[in-house]
Parts: sequence; structure tokens; C-alpha cells
Amino acid sequence: MSTLAAARSFLFAPGHDERKLRKALASGADVVVVDLEDAVSVEQKDAAREVVRSVLAEDASLGLVAIRVNGAHTAFFAADVELADELRPDVLVLPKATPGAGVALGEEGPPVVAIVETADGLRHAYEVASLPRVEALVVGTVDLGVELRLEQRVDGLEILFARSKVVLDSAAARIRAPIDRVWTDVRDGDGLEADTEFARSLGFRGKACIHPDQVEIVNRVFTPSDEELSQARRVVEAYEQAVGEGQGVTALDGEMIDLPVVERARQVLALAERSAVDAS
Repeated sequence: MSTLAAARSFLFAPGHDERKLRKALASGADVVVVDLEDAVSVEQKDAAREVVRSVLAEDASLGLVAIRVNGAHTAFFAADVELADELRPDVLVLPKATPGAGVALGEEGPPVVAIVETADGLRHAYEVASLPRVEALVVGTVDLGVELRLEQRVDGLEILFARSKVVLDSAAARIRAPIDRVWTDVRDGDGLEADTEFARSLGFRGKACIHPDQVEIVNRVFTPSDEELSQARRVVEAYEQAVGEGQGVTALDGEMIDLPVVERARQVLALAERSAVDAS
């Protein structure tokens, strides 16, 4: 069973499409997000709830199951929350997250993953991350880009500030590292891999997916490699030996090893350990 703290891939599937829902639940994604919001037209909202009720009542997933409700400002919010109260998913995903929207969910219920995808939400991402039920933030750059009138670049620099702010606010609020944006071209695996590697370098530890084929790439990038694990162990061992000899700093392969470097190495080892537990 996956844990939200270690989840890497968050696969969104439309709530009204039973075939896609079942395919997503069998995909191996760490978290399957049953979507009642953007993927479902206004005319299909009621029908989608019935499909979700039916599928989740009988389909056991090996990972976590989340429900993305409609925004707190919409007419569909109350019915979606009522369905979530009935089905008790592992996680609730809140779109268009703001402090007020988080409060509207109440204090009881499953942990919340909040999507930062508006100008107001980005400005108040720390306050959102500090809400009692919120355990992770997602940066939603499609809606945010429209509101901010951003022009898409190949290198993604137009959304660098938004990405970095969500990473910063998550760390300041002492919640898990955030989840990165969707890579919208489902045929471009190389582009997805490069974007995921860039996101990892910025401090993200998960990524939203919109197709099962994206899951393996995302999980692999966010799982430390054997080489990274070996180096992390060497760093920790060298530092612990130095401490045992009364030194607070040492060198390994010509590079200085002090406590911040060791803490980074320990984070790599902890991430690998959580991933191994989830896979078992």
C-alpha cells in the first residue's frame, strides 16, 4: 500500500468514464485521482458521481485512491464532498485551492492535496499548506498560466517562479515536498522525463499524470538510482566516521562533507526506503 508521504505519480482519470477509471486503478500509479472536476462536463456531473460510486465500491486498488472534487466556489462542491464522505477515499484533492476553499472542506475527513492554480492561490500557498488537513500541494500551471497571461516556453521558465514558490511554501509549512505540473503531451515520453528531472532538481517529489503510460517514467525519476544510493551511503559513512573522530567536517572524493550535505544524503536514503516499502 502506498503512502501519501512517499507518493510519486498522481494519475488523474475522468470520473464519468468507467473504462478509463478501471484502467487507471490497474496502472500502478501511487495515487489514482478520480476526477469530478475538469475532466467532467457540467451535463455529466451527476452521472459521474454514480459511476465513481459504482467503481470504487468494487474495485480494489493497490495504491491510494483520491477524489478531486469541484471547486468550493461551484454549485457542485457540496454534492462532491458528500460523495467523498460516503466513499471515504484515501485522499481528497481540492482544485483552485485558497485558504477559504480549504476552510470550506471542514476539519474532518481524509488528508487533502491542494492544487495551486490561481493567482490568489499562488499568493497564499503558504496559508493553504498550513491548513490542518493539507498534506501536499500541487502546482497547476495550465489554469495558472492562462490567468497570468504566460506564454509557453520550451524550457518552462515562464512557470519557474510558481514552481519554486510552491516548493518554498511547502517546506516552510513543514509538509511533504509538492507535486509538479501535468506534462500535457502524452506521446512525448522524452519530454516528460526531462521535465520530471527538472522538477526533481527544483525540490518536487511527485508529478501529476494524465495517462497510464506516464506513470513508469515519473516513478522511475523520483526513485533514487543505485548510483545515488551508493553515493549517499558513502557520504553518511564518511561523516559518521569523522564525527566519531571528533570532527564536524570531512572530505570525500575531494568534496567537503558537512551536516547539510549529510542531511541531503539521508533524505535520499529515506526516500528509497519509503519507495521500497510501498512496492512491497
